[in-house]
Amino acid sequence: MALLFPILAFICGLFLASVMQVNDLKSSMSMLLARLFIPIVIIYNMVFYKSGSIELILFSFFSCFILFFLYLQLSKDRLAALCFSYTNMAWLGFPIAIAIFGAEHSMVMIPLYIGVSIFGNSWAVTSVSSATQSKVSLFKKMLSSPPIIALILAGFIRCFDVQQFQNQIVVEWIYTLAKWCMSFTGMCVLGMWLRKTKVYLGDILISAKLAVLKMLCGLVLCTLAYFFLPISHIESYIGVMFLLFCLPPAANIVALETHYQGTGISAKYIASGTIVSCVICVMYGVVVHLL
Repeated sequence: MALLFPILAFICGLFLASVMQVNDLKSSMSMLLARLFIPIVIIYNMVFYKSGSIELILFSFFSCFILFFLYLQLSKDRLAALCFSYTNMAWLGFPIAIAIFGAEHSMVMIPLYIGVSIFGNSWAVTSVSSATQSKVSLFKKMLSSPPIIALILAGFIRCFDVQQFQNQIVVEWIYTLAKWCMSFTGMCVLGMWLRKTKVYLGDILISAKLAVLKMLCGLVLCTLAYFFLPISHIESYIGVMFLLFCLPPAANIVALETHYQGTGISAKYIASGTIVSCVICVMYGVVVHLL
């Protein structure tokens, strides 16, 4: 069921986009995903903290920076470098992690997502905007993003003795519902979005080459993390950590590009990258389950 549910949600999105106008529905579901479901999951997992979360946040944050500057040296294109480094953790990452690794191990995605989100909210605007962004403006934008607000709120709640509430039926139901809704809305919106985007064979071939490069970088970074970073239970987390490098560009890059540059060049990178990533993640899931 955990494997079929995201696929059914994706097909549902494709179907809805085929029979009706879904712009308002897509916006509403995206807002619920970003501002409600993901923050609830973040708060729950950070309040009932598991050791190693801070190290995982730092790992994903600095991995994004390394990927960005590595690709920038190769392409000299800040937008392309952003697409290479800023990954779609919300719409695609969480549902696929749950499907491959199950609910328990997939929750490692929470700190990884926070690190990527901090990178995205502090760096994406500077990459797509021709105007200089002040450090104060970037800091305010980062602090006002839903994942960071959720992280701050979780830190406040942890100041109180709340561990006994972890097994309360109401808390468990809210958390479980948020996880399933997060998976459904993410994959459904992805299906709606891909249904209306044209992708050509050349775009897919380019994205496939970039995906191979990204996974090679991930292999190096995950190997270094495994042997040199003090992350508790990393042997259980390393598979989920590598999934970070199998995911496509974040979908909100095109919204930022349209707002600041008036163009939508990144849409084809995102669409073709998502198609390639879906294939890679299916293959990765098969390998994980065979092992």
